[in-house]
Amino acid sequence: MRILYGVQGTGNGHITRARVMAPTLANAGIEVDYLFSGRPADAYFNMEPFGDYRTRRGMTFVTEAGKVQRYRTLRDNSLPELIRDVRALDLTGYDLVLTDFEPVTAWAARRQKVRSIGVAHQYAFCYRVPGVERAPLLKPCLNLFAPADVKVGVHWHAFNAPILPPLIEPQRLPLSCDAGKILVYLPFEAMDDIKAVLTPFSDYRFVIYARVDAPSEETNLSIRPLSRDGFQADLASCDGVICNAGFGLCSETLQAGKKLLVKPLKGQVEQLANGRALQRLERGQVMNQLSTEVVAGWLPGDNPEPLPWPDTAGALVEWLAEGAEAPVADLSKRLWRDFQADGFAEQFS
Repeated sequence: MRILYGVQGTGNGHITRARVMAPTLANAGIEVDYLFSGRPADAYFNMEPFGDYRTRRGMTFVTEAGKVQRYRTLRDNSLPELIRDVRALDLTGYDLVLTDFEPVTAWAARRQKVRSIGVAHQYAFCYRVPGVERAPLLKPCLNLFAPADVKVGVHWHAFNAPILPPLIEPQRLPLSCDAGKILVYLPFEAMDDIKAVLTPFSDYRFVIYARVDAPSEETNLSIRPLSRDGFQADLASCDGVICNAGFGLCSETLQAGKKLLVKPLKGQVEQLANGRALQRLERGQVMNQLSTEVVAGWLPGDNPEPLPWPDTAGALVEWLAEGAEAPVADLSKRLWRDFQADGFAEQFS
């Protein structure tokens, strides 16, 4: 079997899923080529698992100071270039297109009548999960952005729908708790705003990952350049995480059993819905804007029990290798049945 795997490059959650899928697909003997879009070609990092991958411009959103800038998003994206890329992508020789909310591969598959399977958190919003009740146009927008013949959504709970558990790497580092060490990743916020909120808490040490060239120390702030390995080491040892409400990092934080404070990106429906889901599951606190008062109330809180997500990647690749003919609902039931976390999976059933 030969697969073209399209991955959305906006944020890091989509790439995190692809990192988990890549070795599992290779171990199954499936030949895979990767195509990424949604960020500049030189902005990807630690991409060794994907071999000789390709990039396209694709579609993304523009943000500033923690908010989606709608006019600039419309201005800076190029629909004509997307159409040209879709038409130019030759899918001859591929048995299947796998898309993680990536529009070039999704639309090329639709145009060339190659079977496509969408695997992404966004496809969970085709069902009645927390947050979608306020976005009636979300489902048609998802289908317009990255259509797929079969849609496989992932989320922190099945919510009585054929949704799979998160697709993330198993916890590979031993967990510990360095009291007062808080991991921070807020790529959509202005650094000066982050510093202003966190500097007053002199009894805590904040490890902030950001797009910087070199590490630096400022009072109680340790600012570090992006590094997958470094980030994972700090996640395993921290006493809590402050981040935007992206699905990938929140999933890893829940798995590691760290308290979680999220600031959803304003104007981004997915992150707003994720915040509502975390609140409903009682697994995270939400601040609608950066707030010293909210941080002060959250910092003394206890860490929850870890959530050891099942091997979603293994089950999904096995399903793909068998032709992806069995209903996704059967796969969902099996994975959640195997998930053991003090009754967490039974909530809302």
